[in-house]
Amino acid sequence: MTVVRTLCGQCSVGCGVRAMTGEGRDLSFGGDPVHPANSGLLCAGSGAIDAMVPLDGRLLHPLLNGQRLSWDRMIGQAARRLKDVLHRHGPGCVAMHVAGGLLTEDYYVANKLMKGFLGSAHIDCPSGGGAAAEIYRRALGEDAVPGTYEDIDRAELILVSGEAALRNHPILADRVQAAREEDGARLILLSDGADEQVIPADIRLDITPASAAVLLNGLLLHCHERKLVNKAYLDRHVVVPTDFWARLRHGHDFWSVARRCGMQAGEVRAFYDLVAAGRRVVTLLDDGDAGLMQAVLNLHLSMEWIGRPGATAFVLARDSNAMGAREVGCGNRQLAAHRDFSDDALSSTARFWSAPHMAEEPGLSGDDVPDAIERGTIKALLVVGGLAPEHRLSPLLAKVPLVIMTTPWAPEAGARNLLALPSPVWIEKDGTATGADRLISRQRRLFPLPGEAKPDWWSLTQIARAMGWGDAFHYERPAEIYREHVRLTGYRNGGDRLLDLRRHAPISNPAYDELTPWRWGEIPFDEGRFPTPDGRARLLL
Repeated sequence: MTVVRTLCGQCSVGCGVRAMTGEGRDLSFGGDPVHPANSGLLCAGSGAIDAMVPLDGRLLHPLLNGQRLSWDRMIGQAARRLKDVLHRHGPGCVAMHVAGGLLTEDYYVANKLMKGFLGSAHIDCPSGGGAAAEIYRRALGEDAVPGTYEDIDRAELILVSGEAALRNHPILADRVQAAREEDGARLILLSDGADEQVIPADIRLDITPASAAVLLNGLLLHCHERKLVNKAYLDRHVVVPTDFWARLRHGHDFWSVARRCGMQAGEVRAFYDLVAAGRRVVTLLDDGDAGLMQAVLNLHLSMEWIGRPGATAFVLARDSNAMGAREVGCGNRQLAAHRDFSDDALSSTARFWSAPHMAEEPGLSGDDVPDAIERGTIKALLVVGGLAPEHRLSPLLAKVPLVIMTTPWAPEAGARNLLALPSPVWIEKDGTATGADRLISRQRRLFPLPGEAKPDWWSLTQIARAMGWGDAFHYERPAEIYREHVRLTGYRNGGDRLLDLRRHAPISNPAYDELTPWRWGEIPFDEGRFPTPDGRARLLL
C-alpha cells in the first residue's frame, strides 16, 4: 500500500485526505489529521471519492465527432480549426466554459490562453467570480477573504445567515459546534423558513425569506444612532459616502425592520442589543446574495469586526478551489493575480506573458454566453473540465460550429462539431488548490491517468503550442505553472495587492511535490490597512 496526502475536493473547505492505494485502483482513505482545514475529520461528501474509482463511462481516447484519433492529429485539428475561426470572425467569437473543481494550474493556463493569446475574456467560470468577489473588491480593495477558519475558534459570537451555510459545509459546522461547546461561543442562526432546523443554535431567529440584509442594515443603523460604531476607526480607515447614514435610515427603524422580517419589534431590539455588545463576532454566509454581503461588510467595517483574530465576515465559496480560480483571474471580469482591466494591469500582464492578443475589456458573463450562442455570434467554444448533461450549455453545443472539450466522460453518441480530449477526474489530478480561507494545499494524484487521458492544462498547452505560442506555453509539469503563477502575483506588486506569493517563485520540483499547506495574506486588513489607492475601505450603498 502507498500512502498519499491529498485533498477531498468536494467543496470549498479544502479538507485534507490521507489515502492508501494498492494494486489496480484499490483505495481506502480517511481525514488527514495534520491538515489544518479539517484536522482529520471528513464529512459524508467525501464519499464521492469512492465513486471516482471505477472507469465506467470514462473517455479514454481523443474523439473527433465520435471517431477515435491520435493525440497529435487531434491537437493539429483543434489548432487549425481554432485559427480558422479567429481569422474569419475575430476573438469576440470565441468563448470558454470552465467547470468547477479544477486545480489552480488548470485555471491559470485556461485563463492565460483565452485572455492573452486568443484575445477573448468571454469566460463562463462559476468558480471564478460571483457576487462575493465583486463585493470584496469594492469594499476592501481586493478579493481577499478577511478571515480564516481559526477565527471561528476565537469568536465569542457566531452569526450565520441561513442553515444551508453550515449544512453545506459540515466540517465548518462541526467547528462552530466545538466553539460553542468548548469555548463558550454563542451561535445565532438567521432562518428564513426553508431551513431544516437540524443545526443546534443558541438563538434561532425565524425571519421572512430574503430579509436578512434588512435585519443587518437595521442593526448597523441601531449601532450608529447609539454611537456604538467605532467612529475613530471609520474616520481613519473607511470612506463613508456623505449620504450613507441618511439613506440607511429609510426603512430600517425597529418597526419597519420588524414588519419586513416578520418579527416583533422587541425581538429585533433584543437581537440588536446582543450583537452590538460583541467584540469578537464572526459572520458566515453563502455566496450569492449581493445585498446581504454588502450589509455584512458594512456592519463589520463600522464595528471594526475585521482585521483581528475572532472577528471577520466570511462568505463561503461554493465550489472546490473556487479561490484558486479567483486568484488566477479565471472569469470574465478580472485578470490574473487579483487585477482588473485597467490600462496598467493590461500592459503589465501582457508584458509578463508576452501576450500578442490581450483581451482589452471584460467579457460576456455566464448568463450572456448562452444568449450569444443562440444568436450565432459564438463560433468556437472551449469547454475545460467537462459539461454535465443538465448544464444550460449542453443542449446548445450543436449550435456552435466548433467545440473543443477536455472531459473525463465519454460524450453522447453522435456528438457533432466536438473535439473531445480525455482528462482526469479529481483523484487523478496533480497540482494545487486554495481553500475558502486562503490556504493553499497540494492535490496529489492517487492513480495513474487511465488510457490516453491527459491533464486539462496539458491539452490546452499543446493547442497553444500548435498555434505558434510554444515559448509562452513551455510547461511540462504543474510545478512550472505554479512557479509562473506565483511570480505573476509579485510582478509589479509593491505591496498594493495582498495576493503576493513570490516567496515560492524559486520553489524546486521536489519542494513542490512535498509542499505542505500554507496560507497567503497573514491577517488581512490588520491595523486598518486596505489595498485601495488611499489605503481605506469603503462602506457600500
